[in-house]
Amino acid sequence: MRTGGVLNIFGKLLILISFCLLTPIPFSLYFKDGMTATFLLSAGLGTILGLLLLALFAPEKDLGYRDGFAVVVLSWLGLAFLGALPFYFSGKMPLFVDCFFESMSGFTTTGSTVLTQVEILPHSILFWRAMTHWLGGMGIIVLSLAILPLLGVGGMQLFQAEMPGPTKDRLAPRIQDTARILWGVYFLFTAVLPLLRHPGHRRIFHPYRQRRPL
Repeated sequence: MRTGGVLNIFGKLLILISFCLLTPIPFSLYFKDGMTATFLLSAGLGTILGLLLLALFAPEKDLGYRDGFAVVVLSWLGLAFLGALPFYFSGKMPLFVDCFFESMSGFTTTGSTVLTQVEILPHSILFWRAMTHWLGGMGIIVLSLAILPLLGVGGMQLFQAEMPGPTKDRLAPRIQDTARILWGVYFLFTAVLPLLRHPGHRRIFHPYRQRRPL
């Protein structure tokens, strides 16, 4: 197994998720929940670790299937650890094992939680919790293949290691294009569904709306 290449890719994924950790900051500022420093610290730690891995390990060519599975396993564990930091630093979940469980539940989209009252969390923490589910809905590796061309080497191995099911068909000749198509559809659904839940559209799209008598 090409350990250096695996850790180099893992470093890039850490940096990618670190950027995602910045997305709750506007919500924290808007609702004034005091969690801005929490997300800055979490993103900073992830970025530093990712840059350190990039500095220590050079990218490898011709990654094999074993390397792809190693990247996926390491990513699920490492990214869940990074995603748990905002929960832990917020002080709302004092046990780190609970924070790790909540983060892993999001990235794997299992939907399980250790919380009895999720609504008591600050707004920005709730947004990050939802973000982990959203990212996990398509998969971290597929996301990285879509937006990080540097992961193009060994892309099919990573794609096959990440995607469930017995077959992993491509939608385009290049695996990066396939990942972009999948994420394009995912973004489209994300944009359309809130519109369908808008009060002005609920009367039209609600499946159980009452029909006017003829």
